[in-house]
Formats: sequence, C-alpha cells, structure tokens
Amino acid sequence: MKSVQIGSMAGTERLRQITEAVRSAGRLGVAELAALTGASEMTIRRDLEALAAQGVLERYRGGARSLLLRGEEPPFALRAQDGLEVKRRIAAEVAGLIADGESVVLDSGTTCLEVARALEHRRVTVMPLSLHAANALSGAPQVTLLVPGGRSRPGELALTGPLAQASLAALRFDTAVIGCCGLDSAGGLTAYDLDDAAVKRAAIASSRRVIAVTEAAKLGHTALAFVAAASDLDAVVTDETAAEEETGRLAAAGVVVRKV
Repeated sequence: MKSVQIGSMAGTERLRQITEAVRSAGRLGVAELAALTGASEMTIRRDLEALAAQGVLERYRGGARSLLLRGEEPPFALRAQDGLEVKRRIAAEVAGLIADGESVVLDSGTTCLEVARALEHRRVTVMPLSLHAANALSGAPQVTLLVPGGRSRPGELALTGPLAQASLAALRFDTAVIGCCGLDSAGGLTAYDLDDAAVKRAAIASSRRVIAVTEAAKLGHTALAFVAAASDLDAVVTDETAAEEETGRLAAAGVVVRKV
C-alpha cells in the first residue's frame, strides 16, 4: 500500500477531515469537500487521490465514496502526524518508567512508534511488533533489538499471526508497552483488528508489567476485538485532557493513571 505524502500538519488535518466527512456521509463531491475544508477544488482532488492510494476511499468523477466502515481505524500514514506533540509527551513519560537494562516488548501503532524513538539512546532490549518501530531502532547503538517473525499488515507494518505469537511465547519481558484503539474501565482494552488483538494478548501474557499508552480520545470507548481487562494493566499513560470520570474508574480498577 502506498504512503500518503503530506507536506504540512495543516495537510494532515485536512486529510483527516475529508476522511471523516466521507466516511460519515458515505460519499461526497469535490465542491462539498472544498466548502467544508476551505481548500481549493484542485487541492481536494489531490487529497482524494492520496486517500484513494491508501485504500481509504474510491474516486469517482466529481467526488469520492468511503471504503472504511465506521468501526475501522484510519490508515497509519494519516494517524502518524495526528496529535504528534501529545504522542511524544506520552512516549517521554513511558521512557522514564523504563529502567536501563530492561527488556521491553513494544506494540505496533503510532504512539508506540514514538516510544521507540524515545528509547533510541537507552541501554535496553526491545522487541518491536512493527517494522516501523524496528526501523526506528535499527541504528540505535545501545539497544539490543529483537525482531519477531510474523506477517506484516500493509500500511501499519504490524507483525501478526502464529509466527509473531510464537516469538512472544518463547520470551519473558520486564515490560510490555501496549497501544489500543479503545480503553474503557468496564469493556477493557480493545483493538480494531482480530489478529492485532491476538498479538497484544500474547505480549501481555509474556510480560511482568503492562503499560498501556493512549490519547485521551480513546478512553471510554471500545473497538471490536477484546484484548485485556482494565485490571490486567499496571499503568496507563495518557494526555492531560483525559476525563477525570474515566481515569477515576481506571484507578479504582487498580491501574496507575499518568497524565502528561
């Protein structure tokens, strides 16, 4: 799957806005999207071509129709630049919770990719569950890099399937850093993809401590595939906008909640 090439944060936000608008409506015309975003129709046509290359939507003359179901996650290339400052704050906090010499299994996803970058100059052993994070750590001088087997999901480059699960089952980690698509005190930690959820469960089962990382918008929500109960998590690192009501319920379940 091709990557969306985006020149600015404004472009990233516009692509997200287009994606959500077309997904909500089912289909929209170029003129409607131009009015919604304030961009020119020429710019909208380029954006639609980029989103079509990602498999987000299908172009037709004068507009586009969505190829994403309401319960599906937007492509990695769109999410990677979204809320980047928040993700970096979360990553720095997580890095501070990991001691030199620890062994860490690092989940796939955009926030976990920032955690990989935050660990680049640390003396740790890391098994990343995505090729994005493995690439980010490939030249790190002090990191002992373990790469699991598995099938790589297009775009996400997350490693899933029996080979990934077998790699996890063969090892024991000090810490698992797990991303999520939804985290609810009652519904637990959830993911959009069934194969991804199975690998997350295997990572948790092989780890002494579990730290979940999530933006505040994902708290109080659930996705399709169950991963773990909230009580299975040792800590959650989220951003400062997280609702007190939901973080309070997580704390009541025995989870240490850190807002950054």
